[in-house]
Amino acid sequence: MRPSLVIGASGLVGEHLVRQLTELDQNPIATYRTNPIPSAEQLDICQTVQVSTFFKRIKPRVVYLPAALTNVDYCETNQELSYATNVIGMKNVVEASNAVDARLIYFSTDYVFDGLLGPYGEDSVANPISEYGRQKLIAEHYLALTCSNFLIIRTTVVYGWEHQGKNFIYRLLKSLREGIPVKVPTDQVSTPTYAPDLAGSAFKLSKMDLTGVVNIAGPNCINRYEFALQTAQIFQLPGHLILPVITKELAQPAKRPLMAGLKTEKAMGLLGTTYSSSRDGLLLMSRQKN
Repeated sequence: MRPSLVIGASGLVGEHLVRQLTELDQNPIATYRTNPIPSAEQLDICQTVQVSTFFKRIKPRVVYLPAALTNVDYCETNQELSYATNVIGMKNVVEASNAVDARLIYFSTDYVFDGLLGPYGEDSVANPISEYGRQKLIAEHYLALTCSNFLIIRTTVVYGWEHQGKNFIYRLLKSLREGIPVKVPTDQVSTPTYAPDLAGSAFKLSKMDLTGVVNIAGPNCINRYEFALQTAQIFQLPGHLILPVITKELAQPAKRPLMAGLKTEKAMGLLGTTYSSSRDGLLLMSRQKN
């Protein structure tokens, strides 16, 4: 059987995809670009010939593409470099997938919206306010126009254990354990997504004859500050180190959609499943070893 391919397996979503696909005996092939991981192959999606050659060699049946430059402020201040990965790299994967008749599962974000009227459904009108959001929307449009067999999964504020330790909750835990105060905005609202939930649904959706957009996210709207306080409580860490601020005080280069998040009725109807609330996801995370 032709293998599944996870591009960007060293990141949070990719790591959980590989884990679940392995548990389901899918024998996935994993790739990384700059952060080596065991049993994975190096692949730079910005290199057109390298991507084409790699796909022709392994002939994947399903391609999962969570790989991206997701640091919103970096994308804002390094637009050409981030565009090379988030748009040109994605185009290379689309063309290679078409060439070997592979189904492409692409991971996008609620940052394609302006954050005025969230949470958003699949048919809500996109209006990104940051370079990262613009790049992801360009990628979505290109995919929909040119890919033979695709699905776009939008998600938001994904959290869980990961080797790189870059997601919001992982970094928060590290700071609190080291006694370092953390400024967290009270005005950024979203629907946090537990990484294993996302990975499991992505696999199920990959097997369906379905195109377009599906949202995968947690069920509850919560602001970052409340989410951080939940984390401190569940992990029994000092909540007084979490300092409430408004986004403007952080003086970040990129604008954030403030009232964001995603509606998941479509996914729940398709899959017959529910998703972990922020509290339930944190409790599951707390019971696992880091």
